[in-house]
Amino acid sequence: SIQSSSDMAGLPPGDPQLVSMIVNHLKTQGLFDQFRRDCLADVDTKPAYLNLKQRVDNFVSNHLSNHTWSPHLNKNQLRNNIRQLVLQSGMLEQGVDRIVAQVVDPKINHIFRPQVERVVREFLSPGSCSQESPSSLLSTETKPDSSIPEQATPCPSWTP
Repeated sequence: SIQSSSDMAGLPPGDPQLVSMIVNHLKTQGLFDQFRRDCLADVDTKPAYLNLKQRVDNFVSNHLSNHTWSPHLNKNQLRNNIRQLVLQSGMLEQGVDRIVAQVVDPKINHIFRPQVERVVREFLSPGSCSQESPSSLLSTETKPDSSIPEQATPCPSWTP
């Protein structure tokens, strides 16, 4: 059965149904697509990406230098073989981790988290402002970076 966001707000923090509904809401708001576009627009300027691209290009060039071209060469088989060798080398996993560190990590606390928290707050309390931090509602196990103070954004008319 489909529940409304007001019904879901009563679920305990970290409830899988609540988390799933919030994630779906974030998707329908286009937030993940926006984050993906922001990161992809930035990725090809970062040293980690350029380094990985160079490493893969060199790896492929070295592998191809051991093959003699002929009209009978099975290019699909050669391409799949190179793809497997690149995957097995581990260079992609290491390179992607570095790319994430350079592209995604710097955006998490200052760009992504505030936008996600705003949308979650609007989801949980449509038409009003929530005094509870949305990140505390998503999971009881994961804690945000402790160096960043966690605060809910107060309503404009809210006075302490």
